[in-house]
Amino acid sequence: MKAQGLLRRLGFALSGLALAFSRERSVRTHVLAGAAVLAVLLITRPPAVWWAIAALVVGLVLVAELLNTAIEALADRLHPEHHPEIRVVKDVAAAAVLLASIVAVLVALIFLLR
Repeated sequence: MKAQGLLRRLGFALSGLALAFSRERSVRTHVLAGAAVLAVLLITRPPAVWWAIAALVVGLVLVAELLNTAIEALADRLHPEHHPEIRVVKDVAAAAVLLASIVAVLVALIFLLR
């Protein structure tokens, strides 16, 4: 894979985004939430720093969700039956998404109360 060209590797990444979006409801939910953030920013027209902060926290949530999706898919493939250690891996990955989402909500509250 390392010998692949940039456009081919970009295609793999875009395919991964499309797969995650089509397979995972939570990915679609977070994309919808990101669109809502964009709408609020377009309506309120805050200073550029808020656009940057919003982009960072929305990106943080989406990256966490994509990693969670990848970890869950791999864990389910490698160990389809229930196993306590697989549960730990999946729970910790889900906790990362939860933490990223909490940070995003806190940023939204700070934005609204400013």
